[in-house]
Amino acid sequence: MVRTPDEKRQLRRDRLFALLSGVLFGLAFPPLPVPYLIFVALIPYFYLISKRESLAEISSITYLTAFVFTLITLYWVGSWTKEADPFLMISGVLLMFVNPAVYLIPSTLYYFSKKLFSKRTAIFLFPLFWVSFEYAYSLTDLRFPWLTLANSLPKFNLFIQVADIIGAYGISLLVLYINLFLFLTIKNFYENKKFHLKYTLAVLLLFIIPLLYGVIRIKLFKMPEENIKVGLIQPNLNPWDKWEAGNLDEQLDMYLELSRKAVKKNAKIIIWPESALPVYLLVGNYFVQANRIQSFVDSNDVFIMTGMPDANFFFDKDEAPPDAKVSKNIGMYYVSYNSILLFSPQSVQVQKYGKIKLVPFGEKVPFVESLPFLGDLIKWQVGISSWNEGREQVVFDFVEGVQLKVGGVICIESIYPDFVAGFVQKGANIIAVVTNDSWYGYSSGPFQHKEIASLRAIENRRFVVRAANGGISAIIDPLGRTVQQTKLFERDVLIGSAGINNSLTIYSRFPLVIPLTCSLVSIVVILFFTLKKIINKKNK
Repeated sequence: MVRTPDEKRQLRRDRLFALLSGVLFGLAFPPLPVPYLIFVALIPYFYLISKRESLAEISSITYLTAFVFTLITLYWVGSWTKEADPFLMISGVLLMFVNPAVYLIPSTLYYFSKKLFSKRTAIFLFPLFWVSFEYAYSLTDLRFPWLTLANSLPKFNLFIQVADIIGAYGISLLVLYINLFLFLTIKNFYENKKFHLKYTLAVLLLFIIPLLYGVIRIKLFKMPEENIKVGLIQPNLNPWDKWEAGNLDEQLDMYLELSRKAVKKNAKIIIWPESALPVYLLVGNYFVQANRIQSFVDSNDVFIMTGMPDANFFFDKDEAPPDAKVSKNIGMYYVSYNSILLFSPQSVQVQKYGKIKLVPFGEKVPFVESLPFLGDLIKWQVGISSWNEGREQVVFDFVEGVQLKVGGVICIESIYPDFVAGFVQKGANIIAVVTNDSWYGYSSGPFQHKEIASLRAIENRRFVVRAANGGISAIIDPLGRTVQQTKLFERDVLIGSAGINNSLTIYSRFPLVIPLTCSLVSIVVILFFTLKKIINKKNK
């Protein structure tokens, strides 16, 4: 196709607009302190897709915008540290190109609706398509909903207080409609030299009402009267080195020494980070180490909650679960989990939770049950790419003067809003996050991950306590405010109080109302578009 000089200039301008939208998106996310950019990031993008007719044109602009957005926000996924696994680096590079492609889902639905309805109706439906895509991206083995639009706003604390009603997906919907009505306001002013009252009023209402709600909610909210003192252990171990055999007792010595510091400051619950010790502690030849932890718990009358690998072995194939693996060395079936273990004083029972939401490729090869050969092809050097999925959400029971129930989530699980709400529905009155973000060095990743926890605190009005191997460990209150936190890559012990709240928010009770409603609209559009295509084909 030969373009005229005017067409070439227009194409360059359009690409600059797409780049602008992507840059605004990227800069709005942590750790940069400019979340407000998210309210205007889509304006150039809306301008571009509103004047395009073909699916190819819409898709090319969408991909370019999303590529820039992804590059700025997710550059860290490949780790890029000197010890980084080559496979992790390759995965990080692939993500830069694959992640933008999923943003073609809402833009394609926009194109479908444009063919079914008017262009004006299609643009008004676009925010619903986007939110249905955000929710869909949290499903299947390829899930990675890290860039849900609401995740850009934890630093705009007043605005996100409404998450206890509408959740993160509702916040995303607000952001999208504010962008849309701003775009329509600007477009109308440019074309008619006057502001469109309804669009302008819509922008003001969508922005001001959440702010007013936030002011009132913060002013009237009463912190829980019952508290428990927690000690968060941040060992700052190199995650690549600790998987090498030979230094297990030294690592345990260090954990117990840090835990003694927490005990001296009256901590009743001590939380170690994800995969604190790189062994299946409760099986094999680690009885001495497990007994040392239990003895510490008994002698100090404290609880230790720790991330830890765990496994179950089966002699009989019929007794093993369907997803069990075979150990060729010992000829047994087994399942292994990235787990949380709870050691309780004067109790021989160790409560367990196996991680359910696994990191694609990093912790589980997608669709490996259907395509087993992929498990042999794709493995990390640290040997953690083949965990089994946990079977149920477990709420840990504590009895320490008050009835305490803790929902323990592991690493990336904290980015799934409805999943965390599931622990609260099962009775959790505190949320604990154990994680290890040290794989990614001093990058945006650890900061983004920590800030996302603020949304979980607000949605459920729960204290969130976060123990991270190399940081950021933190205590976040039910208003999403960070009460205490550590610095990255320092060995530290963080001690503070976490309040116990048993009431359920509207969001905790009904976490899927908004995403399912948006998804229903999207499904209806797909069905009607498909039906129209079939009818047109028959008529021809």
